[in-house]
Amino acid sequence: MVVTGIYYAMAFIAGGVIVGWLARPAWGAPMFLLAAFFLWFFRDPERTVPQGPHAVSPADGRVTAVKPESGLTRVSIFLNPFDVHVNRTPVGGRILEAVYKPGEFLVASREEASVRNEQNIVTVECDDGVRVVFKQIAGLVARRCVLNKTAGDIVQMGERIGLMQFSSRMDVLFGPEWRILVREGQRVVAGETIIAQRNPS
Repeated sequence: MVVTGIYYAMAFIAGGVIVGWLARPAWGAPMFLLAAFFLWFFRDPERTVPQGPHAVSPADGRVTAVKPESGLTRVSIFLNPFDVHVNRTPVGGRILEAVYKPGEFLVASREEASVRNEQNIVTVECDDGVRVVFKQIAGLVARRCVLNKTAGDIVQMGERIGLMQFSSRMDVLFGPEWRILVREGQRVVAGETIIAQRNPS
């Protein structure tokens, strides 16, 4: 369970107790229901990460785009409010950069959100020097992207790296070393769904 969810739940439980004490116990019920919702929303299930020369999905959600971008291939994944919002790194290696970019809060599924929205941009260098860039992108509702890693950190493929609050989006940018395996409209699971395969050397 993500600590953020516990904080939200405790706040609503306290509010429910106070409302029930000042008014009627039944009037505090909506607060308790909201507490249960936040515990569920910030759930953090364990995942079995498949090992091999590939990249896994950094987020639960639906693939909304697989398209070229500045000589790379961008895979965009949209998270709706019912998806798990814990994010994971698609590849293992060393984080070269972790850059925060301020911006707007457009609906995350819109194409221009990839450039214009507030985001964290992370570059991971694999052991063989190949680099993969991924972005946590804020949306209309999700106005906070939490990144728990910094430049210089060593990460394993599928390792937790942060979370986004409520609906949002993640982009992964792959170079020519990769063959994309997912398609638009496909549902993916963070840390488990293989989204790209390394091409033979």
